[in-house]
Amino acid sequence: MRLELEYDGTGFAGWAAQPGRRTVEGELRRALDAVLPEWDGLAVAGRTDAGVHARGQVASFSTSSGPPPERVAEALNEHLADDVAAVSSGGAPDGFHARFSARSRTYRYRVWTRSEPSPFEHRRAFWHPRPLDESLLTELAALLPGEHDFRAFTPTQTRHAAFVRGVSEARWERDGDALHLWITADSFLRHMVRTLVGTMLEASDPAAFGALLEGRARSEAGTTAPPWGLYLERVDY
Repeated sequence: MRLELEYDGTGFAGWAAQPGRRTVEGELRRALDAVLPEWDGLAVAGRTDAGVHARGQVASFSTSSGPPPERVAEALNEHLADDVAAVSSGGAPDGFHARFSARSRTYRYRVWTRSEPSPFEHRRAFWHPRPLDESLLTELAALLPGEHDFRAFTPTQTRHAAFVRGVSEARWERDGDALHLWITADSFLRHMVRTLVGTMLEASDPAAFGALLEGRARSEAGTTAPPWGLYLERVDY
């Protein structure tokens, strides 16, 4: 079965279940137990970190009992907290796996650029009141599509064995007082989008930024932007 989810990551210690901590996976497992007599094999397209939001997260699991597949989302919402919702549910092809069947994922990072903060953007965007060179940001984003070695944009201590990722689209978009980075790739390294954003906001030389995409050390890239500006927008299969 395929399930699409939205959640506000503010109150969660990330997706993955952790003893003694509130997580999206933990909330979903509790709801699944309440709705389905039996289920197994819960998987997710993107294991989001603490504070990261999702508007198009996809989970998969198997079950042979309970409500019809298209009614499972409605049933789950009766047991889910207000900061997470099941948007849709339905059957999936044999062998469908939310993570391994995905062809690409799209993330959006929201930067609040007004000189004054906004209570409505708190924990929804990264407040960056200093002036930004938007033409430079556009130039930097244009360097991202293609296959690159992104080891400069993930923590040095990592479980990743391979660092090459294929980016199909990357662009900055102005939306009033907010600036959004949209990026689509086959998969992402841990903290990759947030470190790309932090580095791009600090960058002054496109050539130096481009060199980071050749597998440079993490110490050569910039800071990691905070999690609350990041949204998992879409997963394509």
